[in-house]
Amino acid sequence: MEPTMTDTAHRPAHWRLQTDTEGLAWLSLDKVGASTNSLSRDVMEQLGEQLAHIEANLPKALILTSAKQGFIAGADIKEFLDIDTPEQAYALIRAGQRVLDRLAALKCVTVAAINGHALGGGLEMALACRYRVLADEVSATLGFPEVQLGVHPGFGGTVRAVQLTGPIAALDLMLTGRMVRPKQALQLGLVDRLSPPRELAAQARVLATHPPPRRRVSLKNRLLNSAALRPIVAGQLRSRVARQVRPAHYPAPYALVDLWQRHGGRGERAYEAEAHSMARLLCSPTSRNLVRVFFLQDRLKSLGRTDANQAGKEPVQHVHVIGAGVMGGDIASWCALRGLTVTLQDRAVEYVKPALERAQRLFEKRYQDEARRAAASARLRMDVEGQGVAHADVVIEAIFENLEAKQSLYAEVEPRLKSSALLATNTSSIVLERLADKLAAPRRLIGLHFFNPVAHMPLVEVIHTRDTDAGVLRAGLAFARRLDKLPLPCRSSPGFLVNRVLMPYLGEALRAAEEGIALIHIDRAAEAFGMPMGPIELADMVGLDVIAGVSQVFLAPDIQLPTLLTTRQALGKLGKKTGEGFYVWRDGKPVKPSAGAAAAPEDLQDRLLLPLINEAVAVLREQVVEDEDLVDAGVIFGAGFAPFLGGPLRYARQRGVTEILACLEKLRESHGERFAADAGWSALR
Repeated sequence: MEPTMTDTAHRPAHWRLQTDTEGLAWLSLDKVGASTNSLSRDVMEQLGEQLAHIEANLPKALILTSAKQGFIAGADIKEFLDIDTPEQAYALIRAGQRVLDRLAALKCVTVAAINGHALGGGLEMALACRYRVLADEVSATLGFPEVQLGVHPGFGGTVRAVQLTGPIAALDLMLTGRMVRPKQALQLGLVDRLSPPRELAAQARVLATHPPPRRRVSLKNRLLNSAALRPIVAGQLRSRVARQVRPAHYPAPYALVDLWQRHGGRGERAYEAEAHSMARLLCSPTSRNLVRVFFLQDRLKSLGRTDANQAGKEPVQHVHVIGAGVMGGDIASWCALRGLTVTLQDRAVEYVKPALERAQRLFEKRYQDEARRAAASARLRMDVEGQGVAHADVVIEAIFENLEAKQSLYAEVEPRLKSSALLATNTSSIVLERLADKLAAPRRLIGLHFFNPVAHMPLVEVIHTRDTDAGVLRAGLAFARRLDKLPLPCRSSPGFLVNRVLMPYLGEALRAAEEGIALIHIDRAAEAFGMPMGPIELADMVGLDVIAGVSQVFLAPDIQLPTLLTTRQALGKLGKKTGEGFYVWRDGKPVKPSAGAAAAPEDLQDRLLLPLINEAVAVLREQVVEDEDLVDAGVIFGAGFAPFLGGPLRYARQRGVTEILACLEKLRESHGERFAADAGWSALR
């Protein structure tokens, strides 16, 4: 039987302190007005008040818990927006460090009982306790995601993580921002014990009353952390980081390695240096923009939340996908992975089998557990006859890009749909008005434009017309979110948002290539700007046939596709999927020839990127999406625009509209009228 609890007199808003009959103190965080615990300024101040009370009335042990689902998600990122200077940031960070220092210095056993996630500052708080016990459940994740916001841990994590797990494991977690599950957390030494979720409190009590010897890092890790070896290891880490990001784009990983090399995660000076470094990074353009991207992502998620108008509707359970090609098959497998029953239709068995084989590889990659892989496989069924249409909550058409073929398919499918079912198309370029022209109920058609590869690309453009039923649009947004995608509502318009801004970028890359500029120079210019890959490699990834098909939407009838594209397409060299396009592909990677002696033109980077930005301005002017933030969000999450720049329109404002207009005019004079500035720039001044 559990001991009874008695409340102490000291009980601030966010924290609840109770002492049981065995003399154990239980300090629980339940942040007021929030669904998730985070470390805001007032949460940390009130923790300091609680610790003062505990210091004056020392219990046998202190157990730190959460009253919410999940332990602590990290810092309250909204408060980052209120910081104007590194000096302000430093004062806030040092105050937080001192609170956790007091927790670590308590003269009694301290235990963090971690339910669910402990991320960023939440993990740092747990590390300040003497012991940690973690609920062994699917939702449990530990990690330091700060690098995704352009910073590194700032509440002592760069010190305590190294002391606990050794430098290699700790730095890997902080440099990558990756999350670890319970068993790996135990292996790394981040936690001392795993517990069945229902026994978490009992296991925490055992640790508190019968504390084991403190864990000590191995001799190997102590040697790696020595002053003699740190410069060597740090050099290797910098080389590894440099293969992923440039210091001018993402300075946080380099700052983290520098911190460790100088201080080795030891001593008061290490904490002070951590605070100064974090403060500088927090006020950098990279962090400012990445914080903005965080909130853009949160806004997209909110667009897909079920509202009161949908609360009474049956949730989507069954999806029917027509078209088992790369996109259709991968949409089907992703739906099955996300727990939905899926029927996949195509003309014959031989067209569906490859999609099922790809799905199996996806399930094997995502699930280590055989039972979960088998369950996902069982949810995805071949349906050549299309019997699933009549039972599906969502029917997604993903056949080839041909208006007449799609209209013919709808004429066959529409009469068989449930009255409540969504009819959606994955078209990448055909406007919905034309697709819906022959439907009996055109207001029920929406676009669900996924991006390739479906399993990795987070965005789904949810396409609507001015006449689309509002409930249908809301259902489409909610369905995309049900698939753990970011839904972006787009008005029906040629190319929608993402393909429309990408085509001028890709088209200019092909023109540059036809002029004889080395392909690797073209890719390197874009990568130096901050794009995750260059436009030539991107074209190979997407598929040259797809690029050609989408390009036709934007070209005037008298304009021909670039010869460089059509000749490869005629030879069946379509990019990565055929093993060769502009590049030869080996083991999933492009083999890029050298550039030779010729240097890249000075205006190449602007020539590639300014057409994309100019088109983003046009999209905003035409209100294809609602506002500037949604333009930036769509181009970041759908086209891979450099997140550290905050999106094309944010970049334009930061670089300066006047400067960009001058550059466009210079490019227009040198290369032609396609560089003429859009009329929408006047609204951005």
